[in-house]
Amino acid sequence: MKTLHVLVGLMLIANLALAQSIQGDSKPVMVDTSPLAAVKTNPVIIWISPNLPSSSVTVKKMIIKVGINSTIKLKNVQLLINGLSPDESRGFAPTNSDATKFAQYIEKEVDLSNGPTEIKIIAENEKGESTIESRMVNVDVPVIAASARTNYALLFATDDYNEWNGLVNPIFDAQTIANELKGVYGFSVEFIKNPTKSEFLRKMREYSSKNYLPEDQLFIFVAGHGKFDEIEKDGYLVLKDSKKGDDTNETYVPYSQLKTQVDNNPNKHIFLVLDACFSGTFDQMIAKRGEEDTELQDKMVARDEFINQKLKLKTRMFLTSGQKEYVSDGKKGKHSPFASKFVEALRTYGGSNKMLSSSSIFYSYMLGMKPQPHFGTFGDNDPGSEFFFIAK
Repeated sequence: MKTLHVLVGLMLIANLALAQSIQGDSKPVMVDTSPLAAVKTNPVIIWISPNLPSSSVTVKKMIIKVGINSTIKLKNVQLLINGLSPDESRGFAPTNSDATKFAQYIEKEVDLSNGPTEIKIIAENEKGESTIESRMVNVDVPVIAASARTNYALLFATDDYNEWNGLVNPIFDAQTIANELKGVYGFSVEFIKNPTKSEFLRKMREYSSKNYLPEDQLFIFVAGHGKFDEIEKDGYLVLKDSKKGDDTNETYVPYSQLKTQVDNNPNKHIFLVLDACFSGTFDQMIAKRGEEDTELQDKMVARDEFINQKLKLKTRMFLTSGQKEYVSDGKKGKHSPFASKFVEALRTYGGSNKMLSSSSIFYSYMLGMKPQPHFGTFGDNDPGSEFFFIAK
């Protein structure tokens, strides 16, 4: 019996020494093995898109995909974009195959604005336990500012003719328009005075040989005499060296040729303005199109976004001082009636938005004039296109 007591005593001493050694070498760990210990049942949020805590995108539309799992029935799930609920009309999309993997699944296309955007999910179960998680997305969609484009203006005006009677206002009109385009709207301007037929065609060819960027614009203005041939059923530009007795029209530039030449120019956005007699015969199928630009502007959230959308379309627009008729040259130094209205439009400087369009020039300033100017499209024009004058 003594031997047994000694063995038990030795074992107790050894166990005590071992316990002291463990306590000295490690930190105590508290483990609650009670059956009443709380089990976490908060909803679990699984981010599919966007899946990173912070990311950048270059588009303004994003499809958000999020799954939520919960051991307790979910009571409410909320999606917030910068603290606000997105348009509910698009709703969630539970039809995706991923939906079957989760207690609830969100798939929603949302519109984002430039800058940082917080996407937040709030998930609450029927016990009142909730989980809140966010993802930050920085939206960086480059906006094409007016300074990123080159707006070209090519103007021709003829006062002095070898055989035709001289005019008093074309050069004055064109010079005034050139000054406004350069000084206020930042156009790169070239003005050709009293061109011969050869000079006119060479300059037009030169502008057809330029390398243009997709958002560049080209404004072409021609002022001077014009004529119409009843046999050929075509109108013609009269240049400095055009001959009056030219019954085959070899010394003139046909409007039909001008239309083809302008349409084939590689610049995507062209607005052609003709202030000459019979200039409406440039296109006998005049199409008066579109809404007034003032109405469009009221619907636009941002001017630059409106401009960028329009400049994705190819523009072939024209404005003429009349149709199949003579038009007035006006009093010397007072502008032609047509040019006067055009200058008046330019001098509004685009109003509060600093934006003037080809449509607004016609509908706001030209309607009601006698003779009636005409406005339309030609060639490979995209419906809904527009040409802009943007004040600096």
